[in-house]
Amino acid sequence: MPYYLGIDGGGTKTLCVLADENTVLARAVSGGSNIVRLGGQQAKEALHTVIRQVCSAAKISPHQIRSVCIGAAGAGRPEIAAKIGSMVRELIPAPLETGQVPFLTQANIEVVGDTVIALEAAFGAGPGVIAIAGTGSIAFGRDANGHTARAGGWGFAVSDEGSGHWIGRRAISAILSARDQGLDTVLTALVLQAWKLTTIDELVQQANATPAPDFPRLFRIVQQAADEGDAIASELLADAGAKLAALAAIVVCRLAPRSKEATLSIAMTGSVFRQSSQVREVFSRRLREKFPGIDVREELAEPAEGALARARRM
Repeated sequence: MPYYLGIDGGGTKTLCVLADENTVLARAVSGGSNIVRLGGQQAKEALHTVIRQVCSAAKISPHQIRSVCIGAAGAGRPEIAAKIGSMVRELIPAPLETGQVPFLTQANIEVVGDTVIALEAAFGAGPGVIAIAGTGSIAFGRDANGHTARAGGWGFAVSDEGSGHWIGRRAISAILSARDQGLDTVLTALVLQAWKLTTIDELVQQANATPAPDFPRLFRIVQQAADEGDAIASELLADAGAKLAALAAIVVCRLAPRSKEATLSIAMTGSVFRQSSQVREVFSRRLREKFPGIDVREELAEPAEGALARARRM
């Protein structure tokens, strides 16, 4: 019986789903495998861990897997895709035909950008726009003629608006701005506690350290503060939703520049959307204000499922 793997390699976690022709048999999660952000060794460990875990749960050997599709940030660059494919091939060689000698090949492994599997999960081969907001962010879409467009996603130092990293970094700026203005925010105590610090001076040093601290993990702190009624944290999340809506709107306008009505549906995915109802609400409202009648899907897409669908077609 053939088995198929779909992998969503994110900056914070890696999701893997294993299935046969008809049924999902197991799922697994490991740490981040974004090779650009985390480096080759950490990415390899995360990928190997999640593959071993999902195969163990399904009680099969990795050698029984017929095809794999991996979606990862940066994989649109051939050199990144080649490195990720090589890591996976260490565990999953090509399926054997009767009488053949084992050998490794790329034929059963596909490595694509995270936008590709997210769009697949939301719309299959059809048109639509997907907004991704996790550790990083990007909007990507395809029209009915197969033309594609993107906005954002140029890296945390210069882009990734509305992402977990963007929200975390903006949270530090908001804390310091509030202090300058003599305003109170519960973010201060929550972030100091999360980073195991005691003073603002220590916070400034940590925020400006090299390498940079793990800003994306502060997203949950911002969400917690907003849930407690903190106006500054709530404003941060609303701004994130607005920034993400602006990225999606750019893609809609690029794909349908002469249309008086937005005919493309829009979907969301990523941990920021998943964990913050406020980000989702602002995102949807802004797009419906700009494009009256547009279909903004409430159900979040699952990129690993899109990767699985592509693996089954290989």
